[in-house]
Amino acid sequence: MLTTTAGAVTGNQNNSGELLIEMEVRKIVVVVEEEEVARTAMVWALHNVLRFGDLVTLLHVFPANRKKIRLLRLKGFQLALSFKDMCVHSFPNTKIEIVVTEGDEEGGRIRDFTRQIGASTLVVGLHDQSFLYRLAMAHKNIANNFNCKVLVIKQPASPLTTTRPTLSDSSTGLDFSQIDISTLRYYYSYF
Repeated sequence: MLTTTAGAVTGNQNNSGELLIEMEVRKIVVVVEEEEVARTAMVWALHNVLRFGDLVTLLHVFPANRKKIRLLRLKGFQLALSFKDMCVHSFPNTKIEIVVTEGDEEGGRIRDFTRQIGASTLVVGLHDQSFLYRLAMAHKNIANNFNCKVLVIKQPASPLTTTRPTLSDSSTGLDFSQIDISTLRYYYSYF
């Protein structure tokens, strides 16, 4: 029997003595938003986080509005379908589910959903109106609120320049993993 300390990989021998290795299925939640950085975060996650057998949940949370609930739900589903197309294009055999739900602007619904399904990773694109800023102001330690790894992807300023975090980037004292991809290179053809 083979077992790692993290428990993510286990192995047993079958009747013919061959070692069968089983990988734990990780649940990765990607926040779907209309911001370009959300698409960038999705592409980054596809190439750097996703592995065969993982379950990707594309989560779109729209604001509460009883008069426009059907329209907001439809727009959110269409947006999530465009993210699904990116997944299928890069990883054809990826298990993908789409969840479009009503919620608050402070990220409470996202937090509750990641906890409810037992997500291992939450991938978010960071922008000026991100729920993470509001959540950070309301709670001291937002990483503990999610009970999973939170990967925050920041849009590169320009492909020709590199940026370093400034005082304004760290002034909120956020305690999540922020990945500045401006110094990383990735290639994709579907944007």
